[in-house]
Order: sequence, then structure tokens, then C-alpha cells
Amino acid sequence: MAGPRRDTRGIVDAPELFARVRFRRREPAVPLRPYVELYWLIDWDLPEPYVTHMVPHPSVNLVFQRHGAAAPASGEVAGIGLELFTQKLADAGRVCGVQFRPGGFRPFAPDAPVSRWTGRRLPHTHVFPGTDAAPADVLEPADEDERVAALDAFLLAHGPVPDPRAELAVELVQRIRTDRTIRRVADFARTEGVSVRSLQRLFAAYVGVSPKWVLLRYRIHEAMERAESGTEVDWPELAAELGYSDQAHLVRDFTATVGVPPTAYAR
Repeated sequence: MAGPRRDTRGIVDAPELFARVRFRRREPAVPLRPYVELYWLIDWDLPEPYVTHMVPHPSVNLVFQRHGAAAPASGEVAGIGLELFTQKLADAGRVCGVQFRPGGFRPFAPDAPVSRWTGRRLPHTHVFPGTDAAPADVLEPADEDERVAALDAFLLAHGPVPDPRAELAVELVQRIRTDRTIRRVADFARTEGVSVRSLQRLFAAYVGVSPKWVLLRYRIHEAMERAESGTEVDWPELAAELGYSDQAHLVRDFTATVGVPPTAYAR
């Protein structure tokens, strides 16, 4: 598996966020890498509040966090977010997050389809029972390597349970993510030798959203990255490249997801 990705896809106005917080990506332990894409670590100490926005990836996240120097540590499992995620950061705080690969969460919680968590944010103990002390264990160490080791230890204590179907789901989502020739779910299912319905069932059970949702979300991420590039974007050409029927279709999807039209976002 490749190391943590370096792009900022999904982060709205990443330069503004990175100017205010310390943001790092770290690799998990080797046995976890087929299932976990990266750990994301954020620390901040702000003179005034800042609101950050994120267009979520098709990934489940496990998040340990403390918002405020005197606030208690907490943990939550965040299923795939269907809408723009907004978070207010104030005072001093710390977050240690786990971004699972799309399809990679089910081996740690094999008793329920991943779609059960979609659009929900739950205390981590609802999904990983018997782990009340884990947030402080992860957040307290001053040394970053120790925090990463604590995340490794937490996950390895809860799996993963090997599952060929999970491995297949990870592979299929990665193909959608990287292959821009994949534009229609029906065509993709045909090339994989399965029915659309079988593909939909696999994604509901192991990814948490439909293959069409994954395809559309990665299109929006790429459009955001192009808009942030600082170069003039040929929107009709980009719409065609991403598989939209026309520019208006791209504009509608982008506006519905990000909250502003792509040209306004680029400005």
C-alpha cells in the first residue's frame, strides 16, 4: 500500500485551515494498512474561533478529540457524512483521527453493515464496547509517535477480522477513485462481471453508500481541486472529463455539495 495521500481533496480552503492548525498525516502499523488509509492529527491554539468545512470522503472515521484545554477527552465513530461537515475550532484543542479506507471499516465492526453508521456520529463505545479510557490514552501523550502507537494499539485490539468481501470493496472503490474512464455504474458492474444490484449490496454492506454516490463524490473532490489550483478552469471541458452530461449538471452537483457554485468557490 502507498503511504498517506498528500492531496487536500475535500478540505474547503485548505490553506486557510493549515495556517491556523498543525495538521499531519501518519501511517498506521503495517497490519492495519490494508484497512486504514491514514491517521490525521490536528492541534490548535487559536486567539479567535475558526470554522472549518469538509466535503467528506466515502470513509468511516474514528475520532478522539478534546475541544478546549479543560474539556474532557471524547471519542466517536463518524459514519460517512452525506452533507458538508462544519466544525468550529476555538481555544486550544487536539484531534487524533483514523480514516479507514472505503470498505475497510467492516473488519473492525463485522456484526453490522457499514450503512448502519452512514450519516451518524456515535460515541466510540457504542461500536467498540469496553474502551472508556481510550480517548485519554490516545490524546494525552505529548509525543506524537506515542499517540500514533496508541491508535495502533486500539485498532489492533479490535481486529481486523479478515474478510475477502471487504478486500474486494476496498479494491473496487480505489478503482473508481483513480480511473476516470469509469463514468457509469452499469458499465463498471459489467466490467467486473456482476450485476448492478450485487454491486449495490456489496457497497451498502462494506462501504456504507452506493457506488453511484462514491463516483459522484470523487468527481466533486476533483472539481474542487481544480478550482483551487489557481489556474483558469475550462468548466465545460472539465464537466465532460468527469463524465457529466454538461456544465450545468456539474454546477448543480457542485453547488448542492459545497454550498456555492464552482466559479464562486474558485474566487
